[in-house]
Amino acid sequence: MISLAELQRRIASGELSADAAITQTQEAVAAQDKTIGAFVCHDATARAQEAGPLRGIAVGIKDIVDTAGFPTEMGAVIYRGHQPRADAPVVMALKRAGATIIGKTTTTAFAANDPTATLNPHNHAHTPGGSSSGSAAAVAAGMIPLALGTQTGGSVIRPASFCGVAAIKPSYRLLPTVGVKCFSWTLDTVGLFGAGVRDVAQGLAAMTKRPDLVLPSEVAAPRIGVVTQAFAGAPEPSGAEALQKAARAAERAGATVRELAISEIIAEAWRIHPVVQEFEAHQSLAWEYEQNYDAMPPLLRGRLDETKGGTPAEYDAAMEVALRARQALSAIFGQVDVLLTLSAPGAAPRGLASTGDPRYNRLWTLMGVPCVNVPTLIAEGGLPVGVTVIAGFGDDAKALAAASFVENALRK
Repeated sequence: MISLAELQRRIASGELSADAAITQTQEAVAAQDKTIGAFVCHDATARAQEAGPLRGIAVGIKDIVDTAGFPTEMGAVIYRGHQPRADAPVVMALKRAGATIIGKTTTTAFAANDPTATLNPHNHAHTPGGSSSGSAAAVAAGMIPLALGTQTGGSVIRPASFCGVAAIKPSYRLLPTVGVKCFSWTLDTVGLFGAGVRDVAQGLAAMTKRPDLVLPSEVAAPRIGVVTQAFAGAPEPSGAEALQKAARAAERAGATVRELAISEIIAEAWRIHPVVQEFEAHQSLAWEYEQNYDAMPPLLRGRLDETKGGTPAEYDAAMEVALRARQALSAIFGQVDVLLTLSAPGAAPRGLASTGDPRYNRLWTLMGVPCVNVPTLIAEGGLPVGVTVIAGFGDDAKALAAASFVENALRK
């Protein structure tokens, strides 16, 4: 994989020109993407910008995010050839930081269920996960150092785990979702993929102009609460092993680690996540579903068929549960610095019919808290499995620092 932080160091020292860095990524895309299929389209002639902390950094943009320089087709025939007139604010944030937008990465249709043809770079017989399939796979395959994805259930953290890359789903609305195709306005969150935790930290810091997100040279040992999410069902052996391995490594490195019980109201929030998601999806996708029903991707269409009976009263009750759960979760962060939990049930499933199960991600998306995937182990078939480090709402710097601590502990 290509380290964003290492590229920045080499460009700053004069060891590598910014244009040469972009050329290297273009060559990697040309060599790898015929097999992996991570890009919908890319620009083989793009060049580095003249200035900015991300000068020389090539970025892939998930194809539900508006780009003036590329079509935004959302993985759906309804939007084939659709060309936005403007870049989404997150794309402009990258450009203002000096990044080069190299292309659009594949997404499941409308960032929902219907999979892409993108392959997992570690084992082509397995899914890369979704819905940010192309972004995770492009970084994992060493094509680009940074990519944008989105998460409504588990669409950043899960594919990061399956593809063995670092990723952050930031605190809700740290990155604006204006110009991103909406599925659920309460849940949709823009996230980043990179080779390691330092890479996504520096990418996010540059985009948001928040230098506090850059990792310090030394990270203090955190207080870690391990959460197994029993309410979401038992993980596969590789998922359980990854969580145990990360907890043990962090403890050996000096962290205080203990298992935490989750209150019933937080477990109830996990159960009502789909109520919020589907009620809002019926409004966000009303035009597509009602005016283009036959052209809708089949799995998403079936999902909307099954949930069209949701009522405002059910939605309001679910939102009340979410509010109470956020308050309960905030109290937990008075006891520990971060939580450590599963990123996925296990390694990536075989085949491309499914992008995997987001059941270990969806609670944290509803809670709006920052989540960082840390690659942890390699399971059978050469498939990666990660863990998630979670901090309180707005404590993205703390989540990144603790994730870096776990990442370094796993290397020892």
